[in-house]
Amino acid sequence: MKKYILIMLSLVPFFVRAQNPARDYTNAVLWQQTSGEYRALCFQAYNFARLSLKEAIWSDTSKKPNCVIVDIDETVLDNAAFQGHEIKKGLSYAPADWTEWTGLAQADTVPGALAFLKFAASKNIETFYVSNRDEKDYKATLKNLQQFGFPYADEAHLLVSKGTSDKEARRQKIAETHNILMLCGDNLSDFSNIFYRENKNTKEQVNLNQTLFGVKFIVLPNPMYGDWEKPLYQGEKLSDKDKAKQRLERLKSY
Repeated sequence: MKKYILIMLSLVPFFVRAQNPARDYTNAVLWQQTSGEYRALCFQAYNFARLSLKEAIWSDTSKKPNCVIVDIDETVLDNAAFQGHEIKKGLSYAPADWTEWTGLAQADTVPGALAFLKFAASKNIETFYVSNRDEKDYKATLKNLQQFGFPYADEAHLLVSKGTSDKEARRQKIAETHNILMLCGDNLSDFSNIFYRENKNTKEQVNLNQTLFGVKFIVLPNPMYGDWEKPLYQGEKLSDKDKAKQRLERLKSY
């Protein structure tokens, strides 16, 4: 009897995972919410950003006003509480829940983000917030940024998605009037389309552009979601259970 009990207990994690694939993300969300390492990496990223920005200012010869471009979610605002809410509901992501969350304007700041952008502002460097939040999230997003005192948090500097998650056109629009010294994001697509949108090998492109990271491109940690996950899946209209199965299949082992 004891042998059978042990066998059944050993199978419990598998069945729980199969019944609720959203729980696959529990450790990732908890790491962001509770670990000192998460905060340390954020501070490290923005400390490098400050040093690199100083060097960029010294070597700047452009006649255009200087700026930095930052993503919002997991770059300046932390949405781990939303991800925790979804896991407790047994979901990975529900659009209606996201709209409710953004409407609350309760996302906390990513460690180091506010101090860095205030430093940039003290050097007369503007900040453009380029986000893939929807237009319906616009007012609440501004409210969330403004309540913490983020510089340049206004309608002239917040660019959200208008039917596309591709940020390249928005980056080019900013480049028409401003000299972009730096880009900060948690997703490689926040920097350039070469990493995910041009059907190139992402790891090869990272290797080719390695000298830009920590200098022109500042990467924030985000283990919860991102474009990195999309290539894992094969097929359309996959359920959470389908995705969980494919994630397990893609794991390297020995």
